Amino acid sequence: MRKLRRVRGFTLAELVMVAALLAILTAIAVPTARFMTRREQEAELKLALRQMRNAIDEYKRLADQGMIQVDLGTEGYPKSLEELVEGVEIVGKKTKRKFLRRIPVDPMTGKAEWGLRSYQDEPDSTSWGGQNVYDVYSLSEATALDGTKYRDW
Repeated sequence: MRKLRRVRGFTLAELVMVAALLAILTAIAVPTARFMTRREQEAELKLALRQMRNAIDEYKRLADQGMIQVDLGTEGYPKSLEELVEGVEIVGKKTKRKFLRRIPVDPMTGKAEWGLRSYQDEPDSTSWGGQNVYDVYSLSEATALDGTKYRDW
């Protein structure tokens, strides 16, 4: 007598069930991953804006104290973001004070380009007067998770 050998393996029904379960889990995981990535980018954007605005404020504070030589028409604000990276000479000292290590990359656009406003510009202006750097904003046209525009942050 021949021994019947039992064939091991999965049935078609089992394979279909596993594939369906994987599809459901993927359908849940992909939007969640996109949401988390977007939230991380927004946190990076807030940090970059905070760093640049703090650097501008520190520059203005030193200019108001007379520790930085101020050019006419700048109102004590830096002429450009590059000036914050290159640094300025402190009056009476031969040292340079740097305010930023580098200009941060805008995580929403992927470039180190920012919208600038000068002290003389209107608060909601989208064109830079060029006299000084009073404020920075993102050039992204996208909408944040909270419904606001990134350029309004």
